[in-house]
Amino acid sequence: MRPLEGKVAIVTGSARGIGRATAELLVEQGASVLVNDLDADVAEQAAAEMGGETAVFGGDLTKGDAPDRLVQAAIDAWGRLDIIVNNAGYTLDAPLHKMTDDAFQAMLDIHTIVPFKVVRAAAPHLREPAKQERADGREVFRKIVNVSSTSGVFGNAGQANYSSAKAAVIGLTKTMAKEWGQFKVNVNAVAFGFIDTRMTVAKTERSVIDVGGQQVPVGIPQQMRELITGLIPIGRAGTPREAAGGVVFLCSPWSDYVSGQVLNITGGLQAGMGG
Repeated sequence: MRPLEGKVAIVTGSARGIGRATAELLVEQGASVLVNDLDADVAEQAAAEMGGETAVFGGDLTKGDAPDRLVQAAIDAWGRLDIIVNNAGYTLDAPLHKMTDDAFQAMLDIHTIVPFKVVRAAAPHLREPAKQERADGREVFRKIVNVSSTSGVFGNAGQANYSSAKAAVIGLTKTMAKEWGQFKVNVNAVAFGFIDTRMTVAKTERSVIDVGGQQVPVGIPQQMRELITGLIPIGRAGTPREAAGGVVFLCSPWSDYVSGQVLNITGGLQAGMGG
């Protein structure tokens, strides 16, 4: 039997990159997975290519009651919820003295407020079953993994907004671990270093993504990519699947006594990527 057989997972931002790799690995380990992306068509395609038991929720989780509807979609599909991976996000970089209010708020919205709203919406589906299990003398562990970043742990020049939001995720994680430990909910965070995704490609004028109709630049200068790679003890950037491996460990039975932690997935790099 696969270790996550019968478990139901939500992975936000899971049609591409690390989120997709995480969803694929969860499916491989037996979980049923709700795939989420801003673009419902892209999410549908990704879910179809994963195989296994999947459902789809397309939409912007920063808008209205989308986090509540996301959770309800998983309940409607499978009637339960065991795993949440709060992965959705992007960057809007600028030096602090040039950063706009909107750019700062946008990072808080997607990286901190969305995870808060998702786990709040999920609370009844995580806590209420645990109360009955406790009354029956059983331990059943459920998992929440919040995606932070080394920028949130160490800071990063040009990312005051992103670093602040990702640092806040760590505070949220540690508080939830204390509040929900009694319900056997393991709450942990991962802090990724240099992972090869569309966010870390060599920057060109064409390196943009569409976020709600806004063209957002992505990528980092090639010189910076080379400098960072030289500092990583393993000697290269990580792959999305390698990043996903740490997340899925925290979703697995082998992490039942791990909670309130931040797992740095960096190839051995012991500092942030901005010096």
